[in-house]
Amino acid sequence: MDIPPDIVAAFAPTGRLRASINTGNPILAAPDAAGGAKGVSVDLARGFAERLGVGLELVVFDTAGKSVDAVTSESADIGFFAIDPKRGEGIHFTAPYVLIEGCYAVRTGSPLVANEQVDRAGQRVVVGKGSAYDLFLSRALAEATILRAPSSPAVTEFFLEHQADVAAGVKQQLQADAQRLGGLRLLPGRFMVIQQAMGCPRGRGSAAAAVLSEYVEEMKRSGFVAGALQRHGIAGAAVAPAA
Repeated sequence: MDIPPDIVAAFAPTGRLRASINTGNPILAAPDAAGGAKGVSVDLARGFAERLGVGLELVVFDTAGKSVDAVTSESADIGFFAIDPKRGEGIHFTAPYVLIEGCYAVRTGSPLVANEQVDRAGQRVVVGKGSAYDLFLSRALAEATILRAPSSPAVTEFFLEHQADVAAGVKQQLQADAQRLGGLRLLPGRFMVIQQAMGCPRGRGSAAAAVLSEYVEEMKRSGFVAGALQRHGIAGAAVAPAA
């Protein structure tokens, strides 16, 4: 990719590419021993900074909502998010690079056995505040009540503490929680497919957004995304098809 100087300036107005990283989703990134972050999104951010010919600054958050706010407010230059129309008001999204399943978890003794049984009056569903599935379920659930945990990793503990009926989240996180805590099971199937994409502030312009989209497509096509998933030991996530 031969990136024009004006596009480089649009992405890195401070001279460095500030990448908003959410460690609340283990598919995307996780804290590292040095207090920063590691993961697929970090690898993609580093690769894009190299394309631009600028240094990389990681701006690390523990929730998706904080990460979105950083890019929307232009205190970060790029980020890694699930595509959602509400977020799209302030962010230019690429096509997805990874697809993740959103699933429900219940207690082992719960009478619920299917996703279709969740949206019923009197049932309380716990989500991570500001997460992709919070935004989705806020639109999709008509009868059930939504309770919001402080972050996505806190969903299962919040669900247990508040004696709620259903925990909603990324499949891999819920599976890990069920194995760690016991007494939980996932409902079969999924309630949504989370499309993880890169994004930049809308104020950076459509030309910059097009360059970012081209980068994502190249990273999928070249096998970079698949290799990053394997390198970081991420199972259960799929590389998104070409746009």
